[in-house]
Amino acid sequence: MHPEFRSDGFGESDSQDLERVLFCFAVEQEAKFFAYRPGGGVRRVARAPLEGSFAQDPDHRLIVTVHPDGRLEEMEILITGVGRENAERKLHSALKRAPYQLVLSCGFAGGLNPYLTVGTVVFSTDEDAGLTPALIAAGACPVRFHCADRVATTVQEKAALWKATGADAVEMESQIIRAICRAHEIPSATIRVISDAAHENLPLDFNVFMTAEQKLNYGKLVLALLSSPNKIPAILRLQRQTQFAAKNLARVLTRVIPGGE
Repeated sequence: MHPEFRSDGFGESDSQDLERVLFCFAVEQEAKFFAYRPGGGVRRVARAPLEGSFAQDPDHRLIVTVHPDGRLEEMEILITGVGRENAERKLHSALKRAPYQLVLSCGFAGGLNPYLTVGTVVFSTDEDAGLTPALIAAGACPVRFHCADRVATTVQEKAALWKATGADAVEMESQIIRAICRAHEIPSATIRVISDAAHENLPLDFNVFMTAEQKLNYGKLVLALLSSPNKIPAILRLQRQTQFAAKNLARVLTRVIPGGE
């Protein structure tokens, strides 16, 4: 049997203890293992854009899975795109369509603190979100985040950010997401996973391959790899790292959020 995809809104199932939670991810790769996780008695989830009130934004998805005991699991996922402007536009649009009890900024982060290794889940949360005990129990570490306008690609750049900001990890969307939530009096949290550590250079300067809309230009990326094939092993290694990191993030999220297991 397959999961059901509801078009009549989140939180209207027979399960009355589900809060309406919005999981925000910048890109698909960050959400991959959370949205499609098997195991734990849960049927494998497939992706589908919603109809009805969500049809205007295919990046806003409601995924409903039926557990063997008949319980429903509902997840609302918003793919915001990279950077502050994309996240601001997407979240404002989502908040116009529906109310939320909790908003989470999830995904990858670069390590600035040398003690944070790849795959470590890190967080910063509003006190009234009530997530800290569960996050710590799940193995996540409380940290300070810095929100940047570009990808930190070198060891030197990460070291400079750590010295200048005192932050432990860097990412590109959470600051605006959390600010919007505060303005709407919605509890929020940043829950991220380290995809590249402070001592690691990224194999390429990915900022060069971003469009004006902060989307990765895959054509330019392929041309760069063809001209520098010696970079391909490092790119493949980074891909393995990010998959490992995304799995760890999914594991923590499913332990922490009610209805997520």
